[in-house]
Amino acid sequence: MPKQAQYDVNEILEYSVEIFIEHGYASASMEEIIGRTGFNRRGFYIEFKSKQGFLHRVLQHYIDTRLLTCQDSLINKRDTGTHAIYDYFESYHKLTSHKGCLLVTCISELGKTDADIQSMARHYYDSLQLCFIGCLERAQKHNQIRSDVNIESIALQLTCFTQGFAISNILQDGDGDVLIAMRTLVSSIEL
Repeated sequence: MPKQAQYDVNEILEYSVEIFIEHGYASASMEEIIGRTGFNRRGFYIEFKSKQGFLHRVLQHYIDTRLLTCQDSLINKRDTGTHAIYDYFESYHKLTSHKGCLLVTCISELGKTDADIQSMARHYYDSLQLCFIGCLERAQKHNQIRSDVNIESIALQLTCFTQGFAISNILQDGDGDVLIAMRTLVSSIEL
């Protein structure tokens, strides 16, 4: 009978999110990961195989538990379109303020060479853009935005704002300039 694992993988992934956000992939040392999570080196390699395999699991955990939580307002059919978009950006701002976004960090550090990160990023941002399209369609239906608005174009711009938001939060130490830009964009299409 196999031994029962003496660790909680989700807890280890949660602690490790902060390590990778703080240091990035290249600078996150195995010693710090093992020290902060209490995970032993042997168990680590049995569970995750490699540091890069571990990063993939941490990143997927981050997307599932943090980024998709921010998206809840976009998916919630009770929220009308533009209100849901404002709520999303407020949540995303709180998540990324003063530290950035792990997904954006991984893309900038490993996106050219790591097919798994490329796939995760593409899937997440495509999903986000579709959520924005849904919100904007609801907004048109509820006469919140003009009927001549190119919804796909605005959704793409909002998705790009999301990516730039994380970088802006790092460079400007959490300043809300991107919130202002997003509000300006959305208010320009509202009735």
